[in-house]
Amino acid sequence: MATQLSSGDLKMPENIYSQRKNDLLLLTINRFRDINKDRTDLCPENEFLQISTKKITKGTKFKPHRHNELERVTDITQEAWVVLHGRIRATFWDIDDTIVKETELAAGDCAVVYRGGHGFEVLEDDTILYEIKTGPYFGVEEDKTMIETNKGV
Repeated sequence: MATQLSSGDLKMPENIYSQRKNDLLLLTINRFRDINKDRTDLCPENEFLQISTKKITKGTKFKPHRHNELERVTDITQEAWVVLHGRIRATFWDIDDTIVKETELAAGDCAVVYRGGHGFEVLEDDTILYEIKTGPYFGVEEDKTMIETNKGV
């Protein structure tokens, strides 16, 4: 379950919900500056991507383990970006293709997209990021629907 943060200097990851369908979580944004606990789960347990932040002290050990084979069935692709260096301007669309959020992501920031649309513009040369998504990937033709926009994204 996601850690509930309430202290004045601790911040929750920012959850963005659909404006068209109540209680439908579209995405989570976490800022690098807000990582200041042993562990904060960014994603609800019922989502296919599971991402946590961890602030770890020297000498911490994790027990060696492997994950069991369990059947998991999904009909959606979820995606996350972790900016390692540079900055991007990210735009996120609701399930009806209206813009629901625009923001800049900088080094260490993470955006997790559960549903809805997304795109980004690179703001600095040599920007580096990780893109993580559920698979398998079936290619652009089968896996994506492009959103008509005048934003140039």
